[in-house]
Amino acid sequence: MASWMLSFLRQRNGRVSVKRHEFCQTTSRNLSSSSKPLRYVSVAASSAPKILQGESMNAEINAAAVPKFEDAEGLYSGLTTKELITSFFNLHLISYEPIADMGMKALRSPLMEYAPYRVPLLQAVKRTVFSHFCAGESVAEAFSTLNRLQTLGLKGILNYGMEDATDNAACDANLNQFLTTVDSTALLPPGSVSFACVKITAICPLALLERISYLLRWQHRHPNVTLPWKVETLPILAPSSPTHHTSSAPEPLSPAEETDLNLAEQRLFQLCRACEAVSLPLLVDAEYVSVQPAIDYFTYKAFSEFNRHREPLVYGTLQAYLKDSLPRLMEASESAQKQGISMALKLVRGAYITRENAQADSLGAPSPVHSLITDTHRCYNRCASLLLEKVAKGEASLLLATHNLESVKLATAKAEELGIARKGEGRLQFGQVHGMADSLSLALVKAGFEVSKYLPFGPVEKVIPYLLRRAEENRGMLSTSSRDIESIRTELKRRIRNLQFGL
Repeated sequence: MASWMLSFLRQRNGRVSVKRHEFCQTTSRNLSSSSKPLRYVSVAASSAPKILQGESMNAEINAAAVPKFEDAEGLYSGLTTKELITSFFNLHLISYEPIADMGMKALRSPLMEYAPYRVPLLQAVKRTVFSHFCAGESVAEAFSTLNRLQTLGLKGILNYGMEDATDNAACDANLNQFLTTVDSTALLPPGSVSFACVKITAICPLALLERISYLLRWQHRHPNVTLPWKVETLPILAPSSPTHHTSSAPEPLSPAEETDLNLAEQRLFQLCRACEAVSLPLLVDAEYVSVQPAIDYFTYKAFSEFNRHREPLVYGTLQAYLKDSLPRLMEASESAQKQGISMALKLVRGAYITRENAQADSLGAPSPVHSLITDTHRCYNRCASLLLEKVAKGEASLLLATHNLESVKLATAKAEELGIARKGEGRLQFGQVHGMADSLSLALVKAGFEVSKYLPFGPVEKVIPYLLRRAEENRGMLSTSSRDIESIRTELKRRIRNLQFGL
């Protein structure tokens, strides 16, 4: 068995395509076959853009501050051989494009409505992609995964994988599950969970979020327009923000819609208070551009209520692949400083590129997303640099969610330069998706940084939209996956050699 495994591990990388796709760290919620190809150009993993001093983080990297990624034995010392083999095969499986394509097609098939087709397929998904990317179907299973991560020095971001509610009944049901998750964290060892996570699309009807976003954009274009339901918070849009979704004057919210808006705000604040009671920060996820203004409105309203102290309770999410992300960040952070609000953000590259491009094309408008991957990298690093400087001044808290090695190197060097504490205060953390970039996560932990893994959980059939995005995302992150595959391969070969020679 050991000889066969060693032979397999020696096979060339040709078994898995390691070409880098157009956008390395994004995927799309809308993965319909009619979507146009992604517009990002390919770049080698080693050709990350050099950032000019003064524009972003310094290009000069302090080697002492950079985590060590090459020591496979040290990185995986806390993982069993069984765990490594499982990850190795799962990464191979989801990185092989024909299999990924076939799986996504099967999960979108109309046959999913029929039990004889759906049940065995979901069982197969549960044993492969679901087990790799998700923390389990129940709170108990999620906690088991979380406890394992804690032994490796990692924390968890708990996310009940519900989204896109259509009515108040669904919103209430989702809220109850979120509250149950938050209440249950009190039973866990202190500090093992870094955030609870919520999608506003799960606690506010999607159609209402679209209406609110439309009205906010219309007011942005016509500042004299009054929105009677709106409370002034931080700036939501910047002068450069796209408004191609607003082609004509919208009808005001009806009394019923205003009632639903109030109910959604009550749900968010109830969840905030539950998190406050157990001292657990709440992370609000970002979505696609058509509803993001409404999500930011909800988030900033919660900022005004709960982020008046040194340790903020509510974190928003900024997507660096959007062209207006940096100016929006600058305006919001400046306003927050004036109002005495602590900015707290998760910085990501973005996750809905195909949808954004397709929608912009259908409206005859420029895409809101950067045209080149290098522009997205540059924007991410500039936003990170700005926020790290605010972290150093005690004006912000930051979760850098990235699988990009160059961004991590720049951020850790910048943090070292600014004297930001690696652990203790919790103002700077790193995050990666569960099942992805594990070598990066473990290297950051060993370098002394706080690191969390994003842990979605819930019934398999309910988490399918998330799994589809992860499967598509992995196609655009083969450089990251291949790095993990090779790192695990190296460690497995070492262990097998030691086994053969009785070491």
